Amino acid sequence: MKKVTLALAALAGVVATGTQAQTYPTRPITMIVPFAAGGPTDVIARIVGEHMSRTLGQQIVVENVAGAGGTTGITRGAQSTPDGYTIMMGHMGTHGAAPALYPKLKYDPTKDFAPIGMAGGTPIVIVAKKDFPANDLKALVNHVQANGEKVNMAHAGVGSVSHASGTFFSSTIKAKPTMVAYRGTGPALNDLMAGTVDFMTDQIVNVAPQIQGGNIKAFAIATPERSPALPDVPTTKEAGLEGYQVSPWNAIFAPKGTPPEIVKKLNDALLKALDDDNTKKRLLDLGGVLPTASERTPEGLQKLVESEVARWTPVLKAAGVTAE
Repeated sequence: MKKVTLALAALAGVVATGTQAQTYPTRPITMIVPFAAGGPTDVIARIVGEHMSRTLGQQIVVENVAGAGGTTGITRGAQSTPDGYTIMMGHMGTHGAAPALYPKLKYDPTKDFAPIGMAGGTPIVIVAKKDFPANDLKALVNHVQANGEKVNMAHAGVGSVSHASGTFFSSTIKAKPTMVAYRGTGPALNDLMAGTVDFMTDQIVNVAPQIQGGNIKAFAIATPERSPALPDVPTTKEAGLEGYQVSPWNAIFAPKGTPPEIVKKLNDALLKALDDDNTKKRLLDLGGVLPTASERTPEGLQKLVESEVARWTPVLKAAGVTAE
C-alpha cells in the first residue's frame, strides 16, 4: 500500500509539473541582472526582456543584484526555485572567468543552470586617455612593455569583463602594467577621461560614445571584423595583435531543474526578440553583436559556457589573480 501511495504521489507531481509548464507563465518573471543598472548587461537585459514580455504575455521584471563580480546575483538565481519565474542574465565573467577568480564559488557554471540562449555580444575595445603618447596599437604595446608598472590599467573590479580582458591583454603582450581597480565601469571610465589612469580594455557599449566624442583614444577592437558602430577602429588583427580576440557575451539562464517545456518557451521568446527588427537595431546601435543561430540555443549556450571556463581558467590562474 505504501508503494502505491508513493507512486501516486510521484505521478501527481509529474502531472502538476506538466500542467504548470503548459500554463506558464501566469505571473511576472524576475530576471536577475547581477550588476548595477545602466551597465551593458543591464541594458541588454532590458532591451531583450521588453520584447520577451510581449511574447510571453507576462512582464519580465529586471532585478539588479550587484556584488562580487556578478557572482552574488548569479548565486541567488542558481538557488531559486526552478519554476521559470526567476531567470538571470549572465555573462563571460559570471559563467567563464568566475571559477578561476572565486575558489569558493557557490555554483558551477557548467552544471547548475538550465541554459536558455545567448542574448548578445559586446566586443572589447582597447582604449586610452586622449593624451596617451602612443597613436596606434603597436606603439601602445611597445610603451606598456617598456614602462611596465609605471603604466596604469583601469578595470571595473576583479571579476569584471574589463578585468578579465585586461589580464588577458597583459598576458598576450607579456607585460605587467599596474592594475587599478574601480567599483564599476563608470568610475573607471571617468578617471580615464580625466587622464588619471592610462588605458583599459572594455566593452564597446561602455566606450563607444566617449570614443565618438573624442574624449578617449581607441586603438583596436578585439574581433575578427570591424564594428559598424566604430568603423574607423581597426581590428586587433589589422593592428598587429592577432592573438588578442575577446568578445564578451550576455546570455539568459534558468536554475538547474527548470522543466524543459518552460526552457523551450523562454527560448522561443528570446528567438522572437532577436528576430525583431527594432530589437536588433537597438542592440546593433550599441555596438553589440547578434548571436549566431547555434548560440541562441540552450545546447549552443552550454557548449559556449564550457569552452569559456576552459579558456579563462588557465589565463587567470597563470596571472595569479583571485577575488578572495
